[in-house]
Amino acid sequence: MLALAALVLLAGCGAPATLKQRGGYWADQSVSAHAYNHRVRFLVIHYTGGDTQRAFNVLTGPNVSTHYLVTPEPDRRSGEPVVYQLVPEAERAWQAGVSNWNGREQINDTSIGIEIVNRGPEDVNRLVQWYPFANDQIDAVIALARDIVTRYDIAPANVVGHSDIAPGRKIDPGPLFPWQRLHAAGVGAWPDASLVARYEQRFAGNAPSVYQTQAKLAHYGYDIDTTGQMDAQTRKVLRAFQMHFRPSRYNGYPDTETLARLWALDGQFR
Repeated sequence: MLALAALVLLAGCGAPATLKQRGGYWADQSVSAHAYNHRVRFLVIHYTGGDTQRAFNVLTGPNVSTHYLVTPEPDRRSGEPVVYQLVPEAERAWQAGVSNWNGREQINDTSIGIEIVNRGPEDVNRLVQWYPFANDQIDAVIALARDIVTRYDIAPANVVGHSDIAPGRKIDPGPLFPWQRLHAAGVGAWPDASLVARYEQRFAGNAPSVYQTQAKLAHYGYDIDTTGQMDAQTRKVLRAFQMHFRPSRYNGYPDTETLARLWALDGQFR
């Protein structure tokens, strides 16, 4: 094969399209292997905290980065939203930090991150109020996320919030992020209402034990030890789960609705 390529070059023709010259050698790409998969397995959603200028300052600085940034009012080109790509997808952005999901650590290595400009929680008269996401902003997030999960074949349960992969340490994208809307658009997981209702009926008089709940959370993807005790770690993980899948109340308590949603999700997506 190499001899044939040499003859082609000697004859004055260009190299075949599958023969690539690099620094000091040639790479022949005419034969492809089939036993491989994508490096990217997870999509992580964040909010930035602060305004747009602060987001650019932080995310282009020396310590933190992300693959994509979505502003509150994205510009449009030919009727479609414009998002900022700060890091090539093939590169490792510094967006997840110490993290764990579905048995994998250091999620930076295997994920793409989307940062959404949003102020997050604010203290208003001693009450926590969450800053809402703009409708056009979420439309842009959906278009971007749908493209990413399609190209990398990312499973719905592997579309996560920063709080899911770092419970207690991170709380973004917070309880106002519209996960159900993303699911309806083909991105991420959300529990089926009829299945949740069946589990609520089942658990009304016979709720799962703490050990069973911890095991189910771990099976779905959360980093949690099965101690059988309602400890601080378990409450942090439950709170993260509730902020994602039951955002109307995220107190870290394993009530019937929370457990029903957990069992439904695990049955649907794991």
